Amino acid sequence: MKKLIDVYVYTMNEGEPEFLLFLRSAKKIYAHQWRMIGGKVNEEEKYWEAALRELKEETGLHPRQFWSIPSVNTFYEAKTDQIHQIPAFAVELDLDSNPQLDDEHSEYRWISIDDLDSYLHWPEQKRLIRLTYELLVNDQILPEWRIQIP
Repeated sequence: MKKLIDVYVYTMNEGEPEFLLFLRSAKKIYAHQWRMIGGKVNEEEKYWEAALRELKEETGLHPRQFWSIPSVNTFYEAKTDQIHQIPAFAVELDLDSNPQLDDEHSEYRWISIDDLDSYLHWPEQKRLIRLTYELLVNDQILPEWRIQIP
């Protein structure tokens, strides 16, 4: 079974989180859908290492803060008849960060929590962004969730 990760990128704008979403390119899986960063974990790679690698590949950016969201994205994929349990990570970027898009995406957008339902359609992704939002605005990120970036 393939190992996958999700990365939820945000910035803090006057104390309010804004989330970075990407529009998938026409010739990629999930074409024309707004999504967060996601990807496969390579052999001999830890989940958190894959999250950092995917962030760099898909944006060219380095996190200001990096932590594991205390939940997973769970869904059933009929095509492969697999139930996926995908670790979720949060990445804070500087407010003036501008992603450099790779060929997987055609555009990006920073959105507020109020705009979430207009962009994302996957219930688990929306749930994880809402959880991340709540943890951020209530200052509830535990030290055990923080990941030191080498």
